[in-house]
Amino acid sequence: MKKTILFLLLISSLYAQGRVYLGVSGGLYNETFTTLEASNSSTMATLKIGYGDIKSYAVEFSLDYATNSSKIFSAPNTNSNDGNKYGFNVSLLKSFDWDIYILPFIRVGFGSGFLDIDRRLQQNLSYGSFQGSLGSFVPLSDAFDLELGYEIRSTSYEGIDTITQKTSESSLSNIAYIGVNYRF
Repeated sequence: MKKTILFLLLISSLYAQGRVYLGVSGGLYNETFTTLEASNSSTMATLKIGYGDIKSYAVEFSLDYATNSSKIFSAPNTNSNDGNKYGFNVSLLKSFDWDIYILPFIRVGFGSGFLDIDRRLQQNLSYGSFQGSLGSFVPLSDAFDLELGYEIRSTSYEGIDTITQKTSESSLSNIAYIGVNYRF
């Protein structure tokens, strides 16, 4: 019963002062694998839509695109690298209004996505992720704000079939980004 009441209070606070917003961001992406001696550094772009109050809570849905120039999952005897990563994320955001010009925030969420690989038995690879972000909104006007953030993402990849065994990999990513949001 208590969980239901807290959920209804959260939903009612979202509807009370919430606004729909669109945002784009770009950043640098550094991925380190836990069991492999490999890493991947690239650029990343995000397109998002959210609903909520800039000074309180929000729910966000985002599409990620990360370039990929590494050869971690593709077969070693091929000439092609791993493909670019595409992902979809759902996040909850809490920002704090401390009567200073910037609005710090915390974001947590999960997502899933895929990338193309070049293997005999597999052509693409799916993944799931959990992420947490810290950052701040810098209001530029009533409708526009600048978003500066740092995200840590834990990613688990689908098992790779190597004929003799099926191996699963996981990674930890650090993402620094800057973005712009437009609030309706």
